[in-house]
Amino acid sequence: MGYALEAFMDHLMQEEYTENTLSKYRRDLSRFLEYQGDQPMTKELVIRYKKSLLLHYRAASVNSMLAAVNHYLEYAGYSACKVHTVRIQKKIYTEDDRILTRKEYARLLQSCSDPRTQLIMETLCSTGIRVSELHYITVENYRKKMIKVYNKGKERVVFLPDRLIAHLRRYIKKRKITSGEIFISRTGKRLDRTAIWRMMKRLCAKAGVDQKKVFPHNLRHLFATTYYRMKKDISKLADLLGHSSIETTRIYILESSRSHYQDLENMHLVI
Repeated sequence: MGYALEAFMDHLMQEEYTENTLSKYRRDLSRFLEYQGDQPMTKELVIRYKKSLLLHYRAASVNSMLAAVNHYLEYAGYSACKVHTVRIQKKIYTEDDRILTRKEYARLLQSCSDPRTQLIMETLCSTGIRVSELHYITVENYRKKMIKVYNKGKERVVFLPDRLIAHLRRYIKKRKITSGEIFISRTGKRLDRTAIWRMMKRLCAKAGVDQKKVFPHNLRHLFATTYYRMKKDISKLADLLGHSSIETTRIYILESSRSHYQDLENMHLVI
């Protein structure tokens, strides 16, 4: 099975899957193959595996893991063993303790004494780019007010606000960065997702913001919700975020349960 897994991973690389997706597929499939052990590949086996996942993970996480398993089964010639994902009722709101508010974002920036961390956060939040796309912000292209980003097999244009451009200009001048990527480590290497996550986490106590809300992807969510409240155009927002499906974009603009509760109160249907 180890050989089959490696052959499948090579196949995904040829299909130009991103590094993050490859890493996730390898992790999910290794878990499944470890569960299988010496047992023959059968539909009953995969169903039992699905049930075992549901004992420990949320339905959405189980579906994500099953997507990798089903893809592998189809590739390996076991299409008859594929299983259905778990049906989940669409959520109309998300948990309050997972939403980073605009005020909390402002407090994080105000509490930040490191110009690099602050500018990374401002760049992610004001453009909506993924943290993995930060390397497209270079000395050569930031002045153009727009950059071309290639990710998940698609190319899209990302616009940079004038105020962000001014901040980037001051930063590279002070740091004497003359070419290439703007956001780099002190040794000149590209900053990875984990390093940026740690930089942000260090601000939480001083800013008085729950750590569960503070991670790079939540800045992309804040961009999405802010834009949608202003324009109410989910199709354009999907294009700005680089989503292939509007259903993905809907997840980004879920209101908090507190906002949903207030909407119910404002209906005044209890006389």
